[in-house]
Amino acid sequence: MITRHFIDVESNGNKRRVHYRLSGSGPVLLMVHQSPRSSKEYEPLMRKWGKYFTCIAPDTPGFGQSDRLPGTPDINDYADALIEFLDALGVKKCAAYGFHSGGIILVTAVKRHANHFTTLAIGGYAIWTPEEMELFSQQYLPEFHPSKYGEHLVWLWSRILEQSWFFPWFAADNQHRLSVAHADPQRVDAVVREMLDAGNAYQFGYGAVLRAPRDIPAVDAEVPPCLISAYQGDPLKDHIDRLGELPPSWSARKVATPDDHQHHSLAHLRQTETPVTGPLNDVTDEGFIHVESDGFDGLIHWRGNPAASTLVLHAPGRAAPRNTGSDAVYIDMAGHGLSDDWQGQAPTDWSGWANLVEACAKRLGTDDVRYEALPAGEADLLYPDLSPDRFGSYLTKAWQIVRAAEIFEPWYEATAAHAVPFDPENLEPHMLAERHLELLNARAAKEYHLALQNRQLR
Repeated sequence: MITRHFIDVESNGNKRRVHYRLSGSGPVLLMVHQSPRSSKEYEPLMRKWGKYFTCIAPDTPGFGQSDRLPGTPDINDYADALIEFLDALGVKKCAAYGFHSGGIILVTAVKRHANHFTTLAIGGYAIWTPEEMELFSQQYLPEFHPSKYGEHLVWLWSRILEQSWFFPWFAADNQHRLSVAHADPQRVDAVVREMLDAGNAYQFGYGAVLRAPRDIPAVDAEVPPCLISAYQGDPLKDHIDRLGELPPSWSARKVATPDDHQHHSLAHLRQTETPVTGPLNDVTDEGFIHVESDGFDGLIHWRGNPAASTLVLHAPGRAAPRNTGSDAVYIDMAGHGLSDDWQGQAPTDWSGWANLVEACAKRLGTDDVRYEALPAGEADLLYPDLSPDRFGSYLTKAWQIVRAAEIFEPWYEATAAHAVPFDPENLEPHMLAERHLELLNARAAKEYHLALQNRQLR
């Protein structure tokens, strides 16, 4: 099972929150994701490798649910942030795995903090030419801010889709075509959501990696062993030939498939003995609880005061507020926010949701449950299908919904008779972006709405 956690990391008088995933048992394996992804991309691999390791996969600063680093950080800052994270957890020494930009951060961390690691496995290590570096610096990382009418979403969909067609993504010509092109809406959607989580913070983390010096440790450097491998179709496969002379305990190889890369990486990681760590630290005002209840078996995200006696439930299509105060504890309902989905179809009768709420209240020690107001309107119209489609139109549809919902009630009745007073500040792009992501993450909004209606009719 994969669990999810938060921890606060303090450095130079600043405190930042880090979200991480945890799975398995045994010696610790730190897993550093590529940009602009999050630790979610490692869930399938964590289920496999959790048989051999305690897999710990953080969202690197500014990605997923982790706070960004202050100022304009460079690659050394991201490498040091990994060590600060391990220190906060209480992990003194571990093995590590990183893919693409995750590997760049790890190699930098090893050069600066070699004694924290027992061994490394890296998936693709970029060695850019000066010409490539200049090309990337000009076009690869444009600013990414929400726009008033959702135009940024059209760009985002095309950019993520076509990065499997061309490398770099903006070089749309025959010379830069890739052999792994696809048009899978689910795969594109996974990255799109992570870009929406990161926002323009993606520039800092991704930019630090692109600007990082490409220097493998010197041949005589005292560093732990490392395997670098890349597979057919990976844009960095040919970069294996650019690595130059490696330290004696380092090796590099080209392999045929992603499965081959994972197989060789795991075999390498298991060759070196890594100590087992003790209990890990967590924060006390946010986290996840595992709940089993009538068709739901998964993680429920909570934040707020765990000692409070009141549990507050958000409205359908929303999520727990970011700023909760100290008088209550809030959860993301199943199929909303950061919480897991129901197994199968979410129920529309209230009993299933009531049992889930009761189980959450019991786990959190609350005895008073409060509900936010139910939105006016018909559930079928309030919550249309927002499944990812080939052209990304679900993204702009959701944006238009949250914009209209500030002006009309219900949002789909855009007439003078249904106009409602509103605060123009709520139409600012950054405000709409927060609501937009909540709506996209509300996979069970319609069912929750219908269940609440049935509760009111009882």
